[in-house]
Amino acid sequence: MEDPSRPLLLVVDDAQTDRELLAKILDREGYGTVLAVDAAQGLALAAQRRPALILLDILLPGMDGLEVCRTLKADPALRDIPVIFLTGQAGSDQILAGFEAGAVDYITKPFRILELMARVHVHVELKRVQNEVRVLRGILPTCASCKKIRDEQGAWQAIEGYITQRSEAQFTHGLCPECIPKYFPDFSEVRTGHVADR
Repeated sequence: MEDPSRPLLLVVDDAQTDRELLAKILDREGYGTVLAVDAAQGLALAAQRRPALILLDILLPGMDGLEVCRTLKADPALRDIPVIFLTGQAGSDQILAGFEAGAVDYITKPFRILELMARVHVHVELKRVQNEVRVLRGILPTCASCKKIRDEQGAWQAIEGYITQRSEAQFTHGLCPECIPKYFPDFSEVRTGHVADR
């Protein structure tokens, strides 16, 4: 069973020594890792395990890393996973191609551990924050009386359901101080110490 305190990272690299080195470094820094040797295995593991971040070698046998990244970004279930490219060639053309494919960053080989971990930490933390804060944008048509919201299909629904479906917010219910005396006048009197003699 995975430890939720250890973000899971997927490493996709056909070089065994690089895979093992990355796994060792990341484990020491408090991350869990899952390893893939090629594009097909990397895509399958990304879909199965939903890692917090993917470290992806650009030069892979068969489908290269650029195409793997494009495939990930085309999948609504996987497109939000940040991808950092691993490359032995830090030429501007290759770096630009990586960003155009959807990567958030790149790391050159051989790895410089401090640089590697700084980049990994930044993007894992950014992903965590993005998961916690999913913002609703735009104008929300709301009924002035019952406060239901009209969705994109024209159906009206309770605000709790609308927001829950479109964000990671969860609702709990209570009564504000203004509504307590309206709906529970006896309870309100007990709390305020103004209980009339019966």
